[in-house]
Amino acid sequence: MKSRKPGQYFALVIGILFLLIGIMGFIPALVKEPTVSADAANLGFSGGYGDLLGLFPINFLHNIVHLTVGFLGILASISLGSSRLYSGALALFYGLLTILGLIPATQSTLGFIPIFGNEIWLHASTAAIATYFGFIATPNLAELTEKKLSERSASSN
Repeated sequence: MKSRKPGQYFALVIGILFLLIGIMGFIPALVKEPTVSADAANLGFSGGYGDLLGLFPINFLHNIVHLTVGFLGILASISLGSSRLYSGALALFYGLLTILGLIPATQSTLGFIPIFGNEIWLHASTAAIATYFGFIATPNLAELTEKKLSERSASSN
């Protein structure tokens, strides 16, 4: 059995966390009355709108995004290459959402998904950590050589 690398663990853990967050968003007891009305937030889609755990503005579409990100993270954890691709894409996606969340005109993602308030620091933190695993952390030379040797022996069989 092959051992997982830190980037794969990151994708798996983030995947599980986002999957749980997505599920939690559909549990009414965990979604509190929003501090900002849907009209004030410029949300055209307000289904399921509220504050998850009283902290993070969400709606049904936001929950679906969390479920998708979570599922993709779990799927990407299968290999080092896919986990690095996932982490890089996650860094870019959540980095963009952080910037959009800082601009009042774009805090509702075209009226579909709320990305303001505590969402901003959460997105920035996710982007920063994902940047490390997607673009900075690299497998060492011994791991790359081992991978090439195992691929050659598998293809020769």
